[in-house]
Amino acid sequence: MNQIALPPQSDQEETLPEMPFSSHLIELRTRLMRIFGFIIALFLCMLPFANSLYEWLSKPLRAQLPPNASMIATDITATFMAPFKLNFFVAVVIAMPFILHQSWQFIAPALYNNEKRITIPLLASSIILFYIGIAFAYFITLPAILTFFIHAAPESVAPMTDINSYLSFCLKLFLVFGITFEIPVATLLMILAGIVSVDTLVAKRRFIIVGCFFIAMFVTPPDALSMTMLAIPMWLLFEMGLLFGRLLEQQRTASQ
Repeated sequence: MNQIALPPQSDQEETLPEMPFSSHLIELRTRLMRIFGFIIALFLCMLPFANSLYEWLSKPLRAQLPPNASMIATDITATFMAPFKLNFFVAVVIAMPFILHQSWQFIAPALYNNEKRITIPLLASSIILFYIGIAFAYFITLPAILTFFIHAAPESVAPMTDINSYLSFCLKLFLVFGITFEIPVATLLMILAGIVSVDTLVAKRRFIIVGCFFIAMFVTPPDALSMTMLAIPMWLLFEMGLLFGRLLEQQRTASQ
């Protein structure tokens, strides 16, 4: 198993500031309060547009419904709670860079300079990939899945989706794809930590590909289309992680 090359001696001898445990707790509380306050502020600012956000979310479904069909609310509070939940989810997603920044400010004092140089690009990449995953789910995966299910319904059945059920389905899909698109970052982290080498991952590639389809089978709706549209990106993202991992190992070898 390949190990990470030791950082330069100057980094090894670098003295990190020491803080008592109570100071860590105070700092953590401060960061969490800032994160919570920022999310609440975003939530309140977007609250007047909550219904418009839900209209935007439901657009792919409404485009597939027959002319005589519409979305329904089976609960008296659903017309309020569904846009409310979506508004909070969007606030958290928009606040993700701020959340990561506050997390970085909390852990940065405990890192050496060489570790900081690696961590910053990984944090930036993770948030970008998370957004790309959500965009992929909304613009590509969601319309394809809805088209399949709507047109697969018997002619005697008029599709009328409950707004809460549709919201839960979409949020689950967005989270699954957002987390899935973090695979390149996770792969690089394992290589950097020396947990696994690129050669080992290449040797296990066929098992990993099968694992991608196995995981997709459990986290997507029960149809082959949804599973394939998640498993293939997972595989390609894994290959991307391998590519960058190979470049990282070559750079590390050349610097020794």
